Amino acid sequence: MVAALLIGFIYTVIVLKLVLTTGLLPTMNVSAALLSFLLLRGWTRLLDRFGIVSRPFTRQENTIVQTCGVACYTIAFGGGFGSTLLGLNKKTYELAGDSPGNVPGSWKEPRIGWMTGLLLACCFGGLLTLIPLRQEANPWIPEILWGFYFDFSMTYVGAGMICPHIVNISTLLGAIISWGILWPLISKNKGDWYPAKVPESSMRSLYGYKAFICIALIMGDGMYHFIKIVGITTMSMYRQFSRKQVDNKAKNVDDTVSLEEFQCQEIFKRGHIPSWMAYAGYVLFSVLAVVTIPVMFKQVKWYYVVIAYFFAPMLGFANSYGTGLTDINMGYNYGKIALFVFAGWAGKEDGVIAGLVAGTLVKQLVLISADLMQDFKTGYLTQTSPKSMMISQVIGTTMGCIVSPLTFMLFYKAFDIGNPDGTWKAPYALIYRNMAILGVEGFSVLPKYCLAISGGFFAFAAVLSVARDVMPHKYAKYVPLPMAMAVPFLVGGSFAIDMCIGSLIVFAWTKINKKEAGFMVPAVASALICGDGIWTFPASLLALAKIKPPICMKFLPAA
Repeated sequence: MVAALLIGFIYTVIVLKLVLTTGLLPTMNVSAALLSFLLLRGWTRLLDRFGIVSRPFTRQENTIVQTCGVACYTIAFGGGFGSTLLGLNKKTYELAGDSPGNVPGSWKEPRIGWMTGLLLACCFGGLLTLIPLRQEANPWIPEILWGFYFDFSMTYVGAGMICPHIVNISTLLGAIISWGILWPLISKNKGDWYPAKVPESSMRSLYGYKAFICIALIMGDGMYHFIKIVGITTMSMYRQFSRKQVDNKAKNVDDTVSLEEFQCQEIFKRGHIPSWMAYAGYVLFSVLAVVTIPVMFKQVKWYYVVIAYFFAPMLGFANSYGTGLTDINMGYNYGKIALFVFAGWAGKEDGVIAGLVAGTLVKQLVLISADLMQDFKTGYLTQTSPKSMMISQVIGTTMGCIVSPLTFMLFYKAFDIGNPDGTWKAPYALIYRNMAILGVEGFSVLPKYCLAISGGFFAFAAVLSVARDVMPHKYAKYVPLPMAMAVPFLVGGSFAIDMCIGSLIVFAWTKINKKEAGFMVPAVASALICGDGIWTFPASLLALAKIKPPICMKFLPAA
């Protein structure tokens, strides 16, 4: 567990750095698995060097450590530290501007106590949601002045090496469209489309276009995939049900399985977790959440929490089944829908806070249940006991509920989190708050022509997503990803250039030696991400001590 805690802490720091700067997060599971393997293998070899006899290192141990570590750092991005929870703070409230839905006092500053309590209330229910069903689981010039510069961040170079080329190209394309074309054109209509005297950081100014066009791209892509996966899930379940009787009649025709498959099945069955325990635990955590969340947030009525916990098993099952079929976890989209529903239900006075908190609750319940089903599948393939996997998840989640708020508060005190003109932009905090305001007010909050432009980008995102599915693969692989395009609309193009550098490194390496690149790219990318990311922790301690770097270099365009 020491190795799992170390991995969880390292990746919590890295994940928080990413979500509090650009909000774009590549998958970290491969590098986490690699690091857990290196830690355990290195420890056993060190013991051998000193003549201490130890048990052989097994894949089951690696699976347990990886599961625990991943469960820990998953809380850092799933818990909403860069989105819904941060969207509650005063700075984000002020950035959202003066609007009827953004009522005075509708903010709550981050504190370790209430964040830890909310996470504990949200996360453990999701772990128990689907336990009874687990055995069923199978040449532009102006853009230089508009924000194009090289950040030379090794974290994003490493992330670019892990992400597919199309993701990195999509972010660069989004940066060119927004900062190279769209924002300069809209800014020319200052005084006509939006008031000239309003600061550009106001939602009734240029920032309103940035935020809502970004939201439109995200929602267009997300809505299409939501409908698509619900359709795939429904059709698959129908076909499975239709074939059930035929399969039952034919099941004795050929029951031969490989020895390894038989062992996997036996271990999976031996690790049975009683359904009554899952039901009792879910009811217990539901009651605790119903009691504690309204105490922490008076805007969230107790019956909002009851409704969320009532629908969570159904939503969690649909999401987990869809994740198993498509490998896409749609927990965030369920959270966004819940945010709109609860924000509109709560009304003008309480809508923003209620929407953000209830959206976090639903997202966590649905997200974690799908992650657990994936972990059970990993445990099945590595012949690891489901009980051990469950215990590992519980320990990792508990660690995450403690480590993540502590690490976040260190960053929050040390850096200027949420400053749209700084490094720590945390763009999704304002995006999610504006979603809640939109749920309360409707479209009256948008500046002139913003709805029409956002609607166009919503349709554009949906068309791109459809094109990727219907076109032949040799053409579809070149269609940009709307979700990746959306991020630079709000945060600028510097990280997109860094990620494209990572892509260029992988492309060149693959051309030179494809076999070596296949083995070495994940390791090098993990080293870049971990090396640069973990420095954020001592840097934050130095910032708290008000120790500044002795030299700073900056490159500016010539006059």
